[in-house]
Amino acid sequence: MEDPAAPGAGSSSANGNGNGGGKGKQSAPKGREAFRSQRRESEGSVDCPTLEFEYGDADGHAAELSELYSYTENLEFTTNRRCFEEDFKTQVQGKEWLELEEDAQKAYVMGLLDRLEVVSRERRLKVARAVLYLAQGTFGECDSEVDVLHWSRYNCFLLYQMGTFSTFLELLHMEIDNSQACSSALRKPAISIADSTELRVLLSVMYLLVENIRLERETDSCRWRTVRETFRTELSFSVHNEEPFALLLFSMVTKFCSGLAPHFPIKKVLLLLWKVVMQLLTKQDSLDIYNERDLFKTEEPATEEEEESAGDGERTLDGELDLLEQDPLVPPPPSQTPLSAERVAFPKGLPWAPKVRQKDIEHFLEMSRNKFIGFTLGQDTDTLVGLPRPIHESVKTLKQHKYISIADVQIKNEEDLEKCPMSLGEEVVPETPCEILYQGMLYSLPQYMIALLKILLAAAPTSKAKTDSINILADVLPEEMPITVLQSMKLGIDVNRHKEIIVKSISALLLLLLKHFKLNHIYQFEYVSQHLVFANCIPLILKFFNQNILSYITAKNSISVLDYPCCTIQDLPELTTESLEAGDNNQFCWRNLFSCINLLRLLNKLTKWKHSRTMMLVVFKSAPILKRALKVKQAMLQLYVLKLLKIQTKYLGRQWRKSNMKTMSAIYQKVRHRMNDDWAYGNDIDARPWDFQAEECTLRANIEAFNSRRYDKPQDSEFSPVDNCLQSVLGQRLDLPEDFHYSYELWLEREVFSQPICWEELLQNH
Repeated sequence: MEDPAAPGAGSSSANGNGNGGGKGKQSAPKGREAFRSQRRESEGSVDCPTLEFEYGDADGHAAELSELYSYTENLEFTTNRRCFEEDFKTQVQGKEWLELEEDAQKAYVMGLLDRLEVVSRERRLKVARAVLYLAQGTFGECDSEVDVLHWSRYNCFLLYQMGTFSTFLELLHMEIDNSQACSSALRKPAISIADSTELRVLLSVMYLLVENIRLERETDSCRWRTVRETFRTELSFSVHNEEPFALLLFSMVTKFCSGLAPHFPIKKVLLLLWKVVMQLLTKQDSLDIYNERDLFKTEEPATEEEEESAGDGERTLDGELDLLEQDPLVPPPPSQTPLSAERVAFPKGLPWAPKVRQKDIEHFLEMSRNKFIGFTLGQDTDTLVGLPRPIHESVKTLKQHKYISIADVQIKNEEDLEKCPMSLGEEVVPETPCEILYQGMLYSLPQYMIALLKILLAAAPTSKAKTDSINILADVLPEEMPITVLQSMKLGIDVNRHKEIIVKSISALLLLLLKHFKLNHIYQFEYVSQHLVFANCIPLILKFFNQNILSYITAKNSISVLDYPCCTIQDLPELTTESLEAGDNNQFCWRNLFSCINLLRLLNKLTKWKHSRTMMLVVFKSAPILKRALKVKQAMLQLYVLKLLKIQTKYLGRQWRKSNMKTMSAIYQKVRHRMNDDWAYGNDIDARPWDFQAEECTLRANIEAFNSRRYDKPQDSEFSPVDNCLQSVLGQRLDLPEDFHYSYELWLEREVFSQPICWEELLQNH
């Protein structure tokens, strides 16, 4: 059916029938106007302010702590305080917690931990709540939010030094293995927040310890810095032959998704898992600087004329696409600095230097040799005999910008180890936290990725409720459902906020895993990536973005007076419809914009240099979905959208490129290019028909070979030594069952004497 808004439809209506001339003249302007509006929509012009967003590892400290609690849990702050005060009065007379000396505080904490080792589940929960109150900052003795956060951090360092984390880890193991709680939750028609009380208390204490100790400040004492490093080591490496803590949390995620433990507070599990992995490992922003550092760009000082011309019209796209103002590694232009200030040097030209792969040089020489001398020399990039002088200069320029990534080096080393396993010897693999985490995740990694994506799908705002989907609201729904409109509004905000936090934690966790595994070894990264692709991660992310993304980023699903620590130091005001609808005064929701950028970065990592996955973007018609995201005027988000559009531009056809020239210009201005990268046209060899299934199968074979060589047991290897000495083999002692001597004669009769020996067949086989 022809689109009535298309140009052809308008002209056909006007001129196709002489009797309908008047009607045609009226419909033609409407058709042109509809086409113009569609064109404006296509180019992404929208009245949206530029968002002042600073990307980082996580949000502010107070925001990260407040997202641990749902608004339904607010009543439990009072319960925790009451449990602490009842216990504290029996141990300390006439003083408050903040009035005690440090030694007295340590003695009381030791007593608390001793009282956790009781049989009574109810008494143990009360003591655990008292510990949680300490970790929450003893807010009953504080006057401001700053005081609460300060004492929360102080108490968490104190609690960890007294062995609280290891004690709560043992209690967490007990609760995970509590079959009675699991069976009780499975029998209930509706699970509420009351079914996960013990788990929520334990996970909250552990999260507060991780988050408060993770936070680094210049004023931290040497002792606290030492405690932080000790804690990182405890989280990263196996202690007492136990698995790393992150693997225990991953097992909770899979157990929850399998339906065996529907009462698990999955939001707290995911938040804790994300922060534990972050505490293992290097900070994200340092990795970003490492990955984005340009080794080729020369930072020559620009002339006055170049600086003036660069400061005017090149910054935006006709005022419609307000994209990256400048390279994030380059300081902002000195537009408002005094004349006497030191001049800032800017790189010339585009903000990124082009890169060249070895494959690009080989492809260029292959085309040139076929054109000028009629034959090729394979991978030889040094022999230039018979080629014109300009080709020599081109090859020289390409080699000057040649970039060899860590991934290329690792792949080359892996190929050498596969070809020469005996001469090169066994590879020495350093026991880094990332390596230990991968080894622990290896055999269950597909289940981990599927479970995370299932939860992400259930939390996505575009997902519709289905009977077979998992219930992620068990730790937010109250025991008694709301009966008033105001209570329903509050619960609705709480549920939406709960889903947003889950999306934030999963997107950050997956990105963190991919970044660190890629730095550790490329095939570890590819293993995780391939299982994400097999689990339909690409269409899931596209489905997430197939919404009004601007509304999602500016959503106000928060009630500031109910956020921690604000709700602990003042009496809660009476909530009204106006206060619930008002939300906060921020221009955007930090966690939602953070999640969107993470998902775009995740999509980039999955599809980069993978033609089969790039075709998935084309098949799922991602271009209009991604272009709508350009309405959000945030530099980092738009950069990753443009990268995703760039890699599929050659497959979208000439008409798409012709009608999206502003987007093409934005890609050219803001995205790094590679020499001989024919991204804007369809002439590149990578744009030709491709055996996509073979590409993924080859990658999978390489990954399996890597995992088998590095992680399989030595006796499974085909190069393991074989004992050929008959006396040595017959002299080996075999461990037999204790009751074997009772049935020894029967075994001889059945397995030896009664079995005929075919000597001819035996001789033929040898």
